[in-house]
Amino acid sequence: MYTWKIPPRIKVLEALGCIADGRIKFVGEKEAVVVSSTGERSYKVTWDGGKAIMSTDNGSLYRGYLGYPSIAFLMLKGILPFDKKLAEALKGIPWKKLNETYKKYRIVEEKVKIIAKERGVSPEELDRFVAKVMKAIREQKFVKLEV
Repeated sequence: MYTWKIPPRIKVLEALGCIADGRIKFVGEKEAVVVSSTGERSYKVTWDGGKAIMSTDNGSLYRGYLGYPSIAFLMLKGILPFDKKLAEALKGIPWKKLNETYKKYRIVEEKVKIIAKERGVSPEELDRFVAKVMKAIREQKFVKLEV
């Protein structure tokens, strides 16, 4: 059984933005479709109701880490922490454009923190929340759902 790698920190913020944007649609108890930030792609998330989950996003398929669609799904299921205030501060962020422009998640995270700060959420608040989610991901040891 394949245990998902720990995702880059930015994926937690991307999951919050995805939820705030209303880009995740449940198509059943254990299935959802997540639309990309540009709207040109969609990813399927499938879950077994426990620790096994699968998503068709690039991070999951090609890099082996728990991708933002899965993180968003697990947040909405109450399995991973969620914060509506922080999500709202990350609404409408052009993730793909930022990732392609800066090519380093660390730089993208800094840019996103500036936007969030302008919207009333401090970088420290985001850091604390990301740490909490990353800890939960490490502790829960999610596995790849074989579909």
